[in-house]
This record gives sequence, C-alpha cells and structure tokens, in this order.
Amino acid sequence: MSPTLQQSPTREHARILGIGAFRPDQIVTNEDVCQWIDSSDEWIRKRTGIITRHRAGEHTSILDMALGAAQEALRSADLTGDDIDAVIVATVTHPYATPSLAAQLTDRIGATPAPAYDVSAACAGYCYGIAQADALVRSGAADHVLVVGVEKLSDVIDNHERTISFLLGDGAGAVVVGPSDVPGIGPSIWGSDGSHWDTIGMTHSLLEVKALSAAAQNDAEGAVTALETEAQLWPTLRQDGQTVFRWAVWEMAKVAKQALEAAGITADDLAAFVPHQANMRIIDEMAKQLKLPESVVIARDIAESGNTSAASIPLATHRLLAENPELHGGLSLQIGFGAGLVFGAQVVVLP
Repeated sequence: MSPTLQQSPTREHARILGIGAFRPDQIVTNEDVCQWIDSSDEWIRKRTGIITRHRAGEHTSILDMALGAAQEALRSADLTGDDIDAVIVATVTHPYATPSLAAQLTDRIGATPAPAYDVSAACAGYCYGIAQADALVRSGAADHVLVVGVEKLSDVIDNHERTISFLLGDGAGAVVVGPSDVPGIGPSIWGSDGSHWDTIGMTHSLLEVKALSAAAQNDAEGAVTALETEAQLWPTLRQDGQTVFRWAVWEMAKVAKQALEAAGITADDLAAFVPHQANMRIIDEMAKQLKLPESVVIARDIAESGNTSAASIPLATHRLLAENPELHGGLSLQIGFGAGLVFGAQVVVLP
C-alpha cells in the first residue's frame, strides 16, 4: 500500500490585518505638467480629476518606497518581519527583469527565508496579490503574507506625450494578510482579455531597444540615425485612452457586480468603494452603475496622488481609513484594471 502524503492544515478564513503607505515628497502640479504638454489645470481637472501627483526623486528607489509601506503595514498589524511567511510585490516598474524586487524587500524587512515573488499585472496587480495571499493563508501554505503594490512610474514616462504620462504618479501601499475567525476576503473575480494587449503598453520591447542601440552604434558617421534623440531609445508608456475608458466604464462595472454577488452582499452592505484610481470620471461612472447609496464612502485619492498603477488601491484605502476611521471593520469593494488587459476585484473587510 502506498504511503499517504501529509497535507498542511487548512483554514477557513483570512483577512487584512494591517496597512501601510509611502508617498514621495515631490509634488507635481497640473501647472508643472503644462510646461511639458499643451494643456491647462482646468482641462486636466475636468477630464481626469487630478490636481497633483507624487513623484519620487532620483535618490528614492522603488525598493525605498516598498520598504516604507511594508514597515508601516507590519506595525499596523503588530507583526515583525519574522512573522511573514511569503512576500508578494505587484509592480511593472522594477528596473530588473530578475531578480525580483520581492526577494530584496524580504531581506530588508527581516523575513528571510520567506518565499518572495513579483506580480506583473499592472493596475490589477494589487488585487491579484490579495487573491493569492488569501489562497496561501487559507490553504495553510502561509500564516502571514505581505502584499505590496509599488510603482515608480516616473521612470517610464515621456513628459511631452499626452496619452498617459500626465496622469501618472509614484508611491507604494502594503497590507498584511493573515488568518481570521470570520470571512475577511471575499471570492476574487479576476481575469484578462489579451485581445486588447496593445491598448496600454511600452513604446519598445527590450529586444527592440537592443536593436535600436546597435543601429545607432553602427552608424558610420557616429550619429544616431535610428532615433532623433537618445530619450526615444528608452521605453515609455502609451495608451489608447478612449478604448481604455470605454472598457473600464462598461466592462469593469460588470466585474464589480460579480464580486458583490460572489461575496453574497449588495451595494447597500458596503462601507467603502475603492476602485483603481485611473480617472475620476471612470470612478464616478462606476459608482453610478453600481447604484451605490450615499452612505458608501468612495475613494478619490487620484485627486492628490494621480494614477499609481499597482499602488493605487492600497494607497487610496490607506488615505480613506486615515480620513474616515469609522470605516475600520467595514466592507470595501476593491477593483483593479489595466494593461493586459487584466482585472481583479474582491470585497474585503477593512483593517
């Protein structure tokens, strides 16, 4: 008779135990942005809801921001690095394809030898991380999981283009997910639609950068013939704004409704709504389609922080709790969506 494999004991529930954030000190106003593009503070506010965005300076790395948010999340959960059994970092702006930012962060918080990995799911990355952390805790694979959403988008923008760069900011948000006696994270509704893969993305792949660089170096006269300027060699973000807007407004409201249904609640049961902070008009339209009652507090961190991709939901949640402490323990619907196209949503109990 074959031996029976032993399995880790499972748990029924998990929840978010603590939250932290890091916002860089440098503030970029709409007036600053209008030095680079032909626009105005009034137009940017009206079309996006953004007033300012935080951007990290040359000497503030993506690791610095992730570490700042992680340390606050650990303090908030009354835990130390020794208590962390896995680290998940959602980001698209780590400057190295490998090794991961998560492995470096794990060392910095004193969580070695916890498993660590990065998630590349753009603006849905944090919700992807929550889905995985929830599964890890409930499966018995981990007691406590650190989930970080962090971006230094200022490294991958061209301030003179106007499809996306003026929207973007830097920052980090982090949470600790751990065991719970009651349900604290609802079922995750997540997925992708690769048919719109090129709707949001980079101007060049790394292989194209290599080819362009070689072409410039091989120019007989020593001039850069493949590019007008050296800056064009560096990959930066672009988007088809109208396509993204329509997809976010019409399709993501459906996903948000599915998350409510999967959690067994209605919009009337919510204390808060924290969508990805992509555009204030998208936030308003989604809230309208969800028929949220006036009692639901809607996160609008985009006004001060801009679009911070994977960091936007934890940053917005952090601000929401700081400004509305009565929301602690209430239910929040969170949904992320972005490049891929990818999406993720779940209802959580606020820490």
